[in-house]
Amino acid sequence: MANLLKGKDVAQAVNLRSKVDVDTLKQLGITPTLAILRVGNNESDLSYEKGAIKRANEVGVDVKSIVLDENVDIDTFYKTLENLNNDDSIHGILMLRPLPNYLDNERARLSIDPNKDVDGCTNGSLSGVFTNTEYGFAPCTAQAAIEILNYYNIDVKGKNIVVIGRSLVVGKPLSMMLLNMNSTVTICHTKTIDLPTISRNADIVICAIGKLETLTADYFSAGQTVIDVGISWSEEKQKLCGDVLFDEVQPLVENITPVPGGVGSVTTSILINHVVEACKRQCKN
Repeated sequence: MANLLKGKDVAQAVNLRSKVDVDTLKQLGITPTLAILRVGNNESDLSYEKGAIKRANEVGVDVKSIVLDENVDIDTFYKTLENLNNDDSIHGILMLRPLPNYLDNERARLSIDPNKDVDGCTNGSLSGVFTNTEYGFAPCTAQAAIEILNYYNIDVKGKNIVVIGRSLVVGKPLSMMLLNMNSTVTICHTKTIDLPTISRNADIVICAIGKLETLTADYFSAGQTVIDVGISWSEEKQKLCGDVLFDEVQPLVENITPVPGGVGSVTTSILINHVVEACKRQCKN
């Protein structure tokens, strides 16, 4: 039976790291501050915002919620975003997405100052990931997967790692982050030929395709570490499940993250840590 790589302890470790830095900054009269920009009252947005605020409160980060009407005019939306970019009291911006289509999600994503892009969604942040430089921030979910591997002392140096998924949110940036840590990375996806064989031969498999329980025991082998990033609602089981068919795979591999309670539970801690780091960087300039 595989060891469970639970996210709760990892999140607490990240929170502690953040709190130490926040306390130091507050002694200098500086309070790290996150602006959350939300359009409308989508339930998933409200849930994520609530989780982010709770995490921020735990470590002493201030949060300013900016809520715009779901029919806000385009000029007002982009002026609001511009004001947040130019407000020196705001150190990080979280824009809850997807936005209504008429606001142009791509334009909005690219309009955030990369120095305040604590969600890691701008091209500037992604360039920082790909060049291994401190410009912008890595996407929070990708960073959460790295934090779990580090916390549980799972060495990635020289290891054969298969990343199943190629999104800009997880697959691509996470692959580059692992490559920067001297892993040997293979990026796979739903069109990969003979994916089960490639996956079985890896030391570590990171699953990020967002398809409910599609990765069965055929994709895995003994001794592997499995990081399941996917999270979907199972109507059959009436609960959240991952990309991995957990009940089949857990008895086979050495380590595995649960869903829920794995990567997702670390993500908001990473977000708030990015706010603190953004504040530190901006104070140096």
